[in-house]
Amino acid sequence: MNYFVGIVCVLIGSVLILKTEWFLENFGTIGWAEANMGTSGGSRLMYKLIGLVGIFIGFLLVTNMFQGFLMGTLGKILVRG
Repeated sequence: MNYFVGIVCVLIGSVLILKTEWFLENFGTIGWAEANMGTSGGSRLMYKLIGLVGIFIGFLLVTNMFQGFLMGTLGKILVRG
């Protein structure tokens, strides 16, 4: 199941990066990104960053490293040992 979900995340992230202009036209701008990420395409950059995060999470799921990544980063903060 992780393989399927991971591949879907990678595909959605790739489409989000490749078709940023389509997403911008159909879903509009992101107000926070426009205000805080500069005037040189804040929403475009935000859509691409969301796509990159999706690809990263997808690869973690496909390689079965998602839980290890969470424990290695957030686990040290949230879990007391």
